[in-house]
Amino acid sequence: MAESMEKLQLACRTVAQTHGIDRNLVYGEGRWPHPRIMLIGEAPGAQEEQQGHPFVGKAGKNLDHFIQVLALRREDLYITNTVKFRPIRVSSKGTVSNRTPTRTECSWFAEILEEEIRLVSPDIIVTLGNTPLAFFTCIPGTIGDVHGQLLSVTVQDTAFPLFPLYHPAAIIYNRALKTTYEKDLDALRTYLESTMG
Repeated sequence: MAESMEKLQLACRTVAQTHGIDRNLVYGEGRWPHPRIMLIGEAPGAQEEQQGHPFVGKAGKNLDHFIQVLALRREDLYITNTVKFRPIRVSSKGTVSNRTPTRTECSWFAEILEEEIRLVSPDIIVTLGNTPLAFFTCIPGTIGDVHGQLLSVTVQDTAFPLFPLYHPAAIIYNRALKTTYEKDLDALRTYLESTMG
């Protein structure tokens, strides 16, 4: 099966070459197959691009809180992003910052993410924010409509439970979401506890 994951990484590099993405790619990593959670974020940031691993730096601190609340370890998870490169914007002063990937950029990696989900075959998929949620076109509405709800999605004829969460970065910009996010994490922990066995 490792060969299949290697093929997935090769497919990512092919997409990057095809679309002129001249940036370091960050692949999914963690336990597979059958982790407790497959965590899908939006895109790598500066630290992720530099270190070549998903959810490090500031995102890593958010992940530490996530796994602490859920009483899990990082090695219980498989962690990936909707797109595998860092989308950036450059200001008129030359300052580089992160931006949300476009729908087109997400579409470039859609088949790869679908195959990644099939290979990883998690107990549950947890999405962070609107970008990974939008990958599942069967889900109506935005993260504000469905956060903290246990949903079901089908990927390549296999059904998976899906639990959408707000992106932790959203809480930095909107402190009012913190209580909601914590409540949603508690609901996810309750679900995980009820399915242990």
